[in-house]
Amino acid sequence: MSASAIARSTAESLLVEARGLSKRYQRGPLAVDQLDLDIKRGEVYGFLGPNGAGKTTTIRMLLGLIRPTAGTATVLGAPPGNARGLARVGSMVEAPAFYGNLSGRDNLRFCARLCGLPDQRVDEVLDEVGLTSRGRHHYTAYSTGMKQRLGVAAALLKNPDLLILDEPANGLDPQGIVDMRELVRRLGQGQRTVLLCSHLLSEVEHVCDRIGVLRGGHKIAEGTLEDLRGAGGLLVRAHPEADVRADLVRLVGEKAVSERDGAFHLAVDPARAGEIATALAQAGCVVTELRAEQRSLEDVFLELTEEER
Repeated sequence: MSASAIARSTAESLLVEARGLSKRYQRGPLAVDQLDLDIKRGEVYGFLGPNGAGKTTTIRMLLGLIRPTAGTATVLGAPPGNARGLARVGSMVEAPAFYGNLSGRDNLRFCARLCGLPDQRVDEVLDEVGLTSRGRHHYTAYSTGMKQRLGVAAALLKNPDLLILDEPANGLDPQGIVDMRELVRRLGQGQRTVLLCSHLLSEVEHVCDRIGVLRGGHKIAEGTLEDLRGAGGLLVRAHPEADVRADLVRLVGEKAVSERDGAFHLAVDPARAGEIATALAQAGCVVTELRAEQRSLEDVFLELTEEER
């Protein structure tokens, strides 16, 4: 394959591309600072970060709702806000807003007609988000979870190549969060790309193929869940604790040993479990638990954001 063909294939596989994207609001700090972003066709990409990290500002720039202070971006091969690109994008930014005196179905019909779509498409997206039986009810009678799902349904009307969801589980109870997670997982199957913004670790951890961690407008980490977690390690419970700590430091080095919740956590290859168990036993320590462990996304997130403070 020629170099030009490879470049063309790569460009076609990237639905979102940004370089040095930045946004500073008037008389305020940088909300987004020098963001580079590549989102591929067919993946669920998660923006993870606390409130104020720059997630929603980034989405607004990608949709053309606000202009960047610096940097460039393309969405589906077009500049942000370009009609050609927007025709293939569906989005729900922050809380969805609909007419309270209309039913869920009539609200979607209104949206569909604005897009030149047939009413048949309304029934299809209501079924896709599990609201067929409640489509005739007024929007004001909907629960928070139903309102969020109706917002997702509106974003799906154009059968978009790129679906952007900003905090879709916001305000939901635990069961609603689980239901939304399952919905996003289904929507991300096949060739459709989903950009999911969330501050909920569990939401991102369970549905995303790749994750970008934002804090203070910066992207501080990016990769698959396995990339971010790293190689894992070992958990050791043994006593007497002072002797155990000294022996572990001697075996694996002080930087690889941490202690929390009454256990020692070792940043080492889990394959060393036998070696460490034997060494502790020979030193007269009593081992009550020794097992491989993998860092959770919460551990990674807290570690990354702690470094930024």
